[in-house]
Amino acid sequence: MELDRFTPRRRRVLQGLMLMAGASVLPRPAMAQELGKKGGTLTVAVPYDLDTLNTFSTGFLADIQSVVVEGLIAPDENTHYFPVLATEVPTLENGGIVLSPDGSKMDITFKLREGVLWSDGQPFTSDDVKFTWEAIKDPKFTGESKEGVTEIDSIETPDPLTAIVHFNTVTPVWPSGFFSRGILPKHALEGKDLNTDPYNDKPLGTGPFVITEFKRGQYVIADRNPNYWRKDANGVQLPYIDRMVFNLTPDASAMVTRLRSGEIMLAYNIPYGQAQALSSSFDIVVNKILSWQHLDFNFKGPAPLADVNVRRAFAHAINKDTIVKALNGYPFVVNSVISPQFDYYDPDIKTYPYDPEAAKKLLDDAGYVMGADGVRAKDGQQLAFNITVQAGTSQDETAEQIIMANMKAVGVKLTADNKNGVAFRDARYKGLYDMLYARWITAADPAYSVFFGSKGANNGQGYADPKMDALLDQAEHTIDRAKLKAIFKDIQALIADQVVSIPTTCNVSLIAKTAQLKNFVPNPTNRTIFNNTSSWYLET
Repeated sequence: MELDRFTPRRRRVLQGLMLMAGASVLPRPAMAQELGKKGGTLTVAVPYDLDTLNTFSTGFLADIQSVVVEGLIAPDENTHYFPVLATEVPTLENGGIVLSPDGSKMDITFKLREGVLWSDGQPFTSDDVKFTWEAIKDPKFTGESKEGVTEIDSIETPDPLTAIVHFNTVTPVWPSGFFSRGILPKHALEGKDLNTDPYNDKPLGTGPFVITEFKRGQYVIADRNPNYWRKDANGVQLPYIDRMVFNLTPDASAMVTRLRSGEIMLAYNIPYGQAQALSSSFDIVVNKILSWQHLDFNFKGPAPLADVNVRRAFAHAINKDTIVKALNGYPFVVNSVISPQFDYYDPDIKTYPYDPEAAKKLLDDAGYVMGADGVRAKDGQQLAFNITVQAGTSQDETAEQIIMANMKAVGVKLTADNKNGVAFRDARYKGLYDMLYARWITAADPAYSVFFGSKGANNGQGYADPKMDALLDQAEHTIDRAKLKAIFKDIQALIADQVVSIPTTCNVSLIAKTAQLKNFVPNPTNRTIFNNTSSWYLET
């Protein structure tokens, strides 16, 4: 299909899709990989208490799931997509993406890799791709990650190695859906309840490892998949590593202790203050992730938080520079929920400089009078709230203490109500908090409706605004790059004006790894650092 056959309007749409939907076609992750040696066990610390091993149900990053379950495509360290179970990334240039005559819909054709087996020896086919879409869009399935499924009308499977996805719209963010999150095995799950099936504890995948043991609250063991399809340049079947042991270590202090003892060989999100001390025994990798810290308000919670002037007072009262300093200068201050790495980030967004006096005046004007106990109140209701972070996450607990002190200085009492594991996940997604301080990490092509859309899966705040919904819908169905930037400028302006959420810092993740681990390449996206473990090896 030649580009010059299209109308000018369709040509603009095509050019936009090439920019937005992974026009870079890479046969493998961009960084060159060394030929490795087989054998060994890699011990890993995962900084949370796992809820489920179903990649579509977890409320955390799918770290462990990524060594078992593969998608058709995946993002590399430069946020470019490369083919995994597909033989190429569909683009307009290679004919994998075709627009309808009026440019309002699109079809995407995936050519699948031949000879791929599930870890139980059954063949992987296009039927599995279609089944995955059907399973996760089923209203009975209560999983967290359903983004993009409603934008697909049907999936056609003309042969075992071809899947044609018929979209009912044109969307630039299609790669971040189930195509990169993972494929489910039809032969093992058809007719089963995906909410309760044993798959959630021992997922069946096409990836380099197989889950052999899951001890809740303690560890997950993954052993080499004997049926894995990928080989190195010399024809040696991957993965190189025999076993990965994932230790569930939500407490940062415990993580550091286990690193120092030699029990752990790889850990990410290590405390910033421990990096220097650990650098004598480990390689410290700075991973600039697509992530930001944010203070969220529960819009269905305490009445004072529904007052925009109260939220603006919070924004003026919080000293973001103090947070950065307390975290050893690794993160940096941001004023937008859009990561600065994206070209639609608005550097001129409205800001709320640290100004306690401005915060006090806003609260005075809103009618909240300082009490003898140092807490403001109006009509008998104090400005006293709980604040929740993930327990054991030292960076967040440090920031929490700073925010509590900042707010106390202007007459607002915050009480820590920190949670861990499933309790934290439930609080975050179900809005079981007054205020929440946490982080989001996005895909290489994020859909922000999951965070700020009135029906967003990650919108535990309960925030709802028809104007925001309309802007988000435009952003996720707009290909024209100039229009997209204008829309995101409006989205960022609305969030800032309403103080929907207070972004504080943009994150880096510090990774401690043994020098023995080779071919390790960090990944900045929410597809995690574990999406290319097949080529890792341990040098002895």
